[in-house]
Amino acid sequence: MQPVRRFRTASLLAALALTVLAGCATNPVTGKREVSLMSPEQEARLGAQAAEQVEKEIGLLTDPALSGYVQTLGQRLALHSKRPEVRFSFAVADMPEPNAFALPGGYIYVSRGLLALANSEAELVNVIGHEIGHVDARHAAQRQTRATGIGLATVLGTILAGVAGGSDAARAASEIGQVAGAGLIASYGRDQERQSDDIGQRVSAAAGWDPAAMSAFLASLERDSTRRAGGARRPSYLDSHPALGERVRVTAERAAGLTIVPAAPVAATRADYLKRVEGLLVGDDPANGACTANAFSHADLDFHLRFPTGWQCQNQPSAVLAAPQTRDALIRLELQGKGTDPRAAAQEFAQKNQIRYESAREDRIAGLPAYRALARAQTQQGELGLDMTWIVHPAGIFRITGMAPVAKFNAALAQFRETSASFRRLTAEEKKNTTVARLRTVKARAGETLDSLGKRSGNVWTVAETAVANAIDPAMTLQAGQLVKIAKAEAYRKQP
Repeated sequence: MQPVRRFRTASLLAALALTVLAGCATNPVTGKREVSLMSPEQEARLGAQAAEQVEKEIGLLTDPALSGYVQTLGQRLALHSKRPEVRFSFAVADMPEPNAFALPGGYIYVSRGLLALANSEAELVNVIGHEIGHVDARHAAQRQTRATGIGLATVLGTILAGVAGGSDAARAASEIGQVAGAGLIASYGRDQERQSDDIGQRVSAAAGWDPAAMSAFLASLERDSTRRAGGARRPSYLDSHPALGERVRVTAERAAGLTIVPAAPVAATRADYLKRVEGLLVGDDPANGACTANAFSHADLDFHLRFPTGWQCQNQPSAVLAAPQTRDALIRLELQGKGTDPRAAAQEFAQKNQIRYESAREDRIAGLPAYRALARAQTQQGELGLDMTWIVHPAGIFRITGMAPVAKFNAALAQFRETSASFRRLTAEEKKNTTVARLRTVKARAGETLDSLGKRSGNVWTVAETAVANAIDPAMTLQAGQLVKIAKAEAYRKQP
């Protein structure tokens, strides 16, 4: 949760819907004429808008060495793009999960989680090449064209619920059912993903890297996805992609028939690549807060909140959301702004959103001034009941909103109240014990296992996590000097 950022995805999608114009163009990859409702100029404009949002809503790694490394690899691949008019840019998104995505206009991102999972420069390059494939084949324009006329209005209606009326409560209500990381923009089709695999491997080979590394990375990604499936699943690079087994097989077969153009890599060996990512933040960043089990803690803002048992917590830049598996209720935590009067904050919210409280009262939570209110909100999803609590904290006034359809609101009210009542500042011990996990590389000793190496090195990853990150068997006996990626817990220092 980073309160300084604001959630503007809805307005961007509105722009996508309003700026498409009918046309016909030749696809740079296939050479075929196809109907397109988005011109290259529109792609560039919308991509630039979306890129601004990515920086605000997700955040980018600021490490100049690592960012420059990814930019260097990307620009070398871009020389082989089918669209020389596109000004490609490459950056590292501040996301803990393995992910990569391309925006219209050539804005390409790989996550820090993906950098940690990759085991060679060639693996990373093939992923970047895959994203170049989406841009080259104008998949965003194809996706927009297909969406228009077959339900785009319905999609936008859901996403933009209540926004036109200026209702924050209604906008928050639209997030019910989307807490599990469902994309606000439709995913690429499977045929588009297959085409991008093809383009990515060919571009990688033409630039001097082994296209077979795509298969190796996809295998690691599948293992990571399977491991994560045991818990709360986060968005993944695999979402809406073809079956992994198919992709591993097809990319391996394709690589065997491609010729690698001789060229010196930037990081020639796995050891060279690991030096590039040494010290990379893995997992959640304490500076943004972190979901742990059924709770959320924020070291920099100094607070802790507990959610109902079994609810899934999701940390977004502008708010923290939690919902049960049934997706029929939602709790939203956000920083409304500065101030010392929770009643005034509640009144300001009511005026801004044109709602009337059915009941309201002053309260104190963990010794902090608070104000509670019940209300209803009309949304395109129907009428919702709202349980709202404002709490004065040194960081500002926090607002906790529990919401559910009116038919289910009374049943959920006790859980909403228990959650808001759990809000408190961190203890001195909790602050002291806040750590950050960073990627480190250690050399194995002869005969060691991942378990014994982990205990010796202070690895906070499980054996299963370490095996996936290193693309090795969890039960294997390690060789002397073998390089193993681990995650090391280090003291966290609050950022200035």
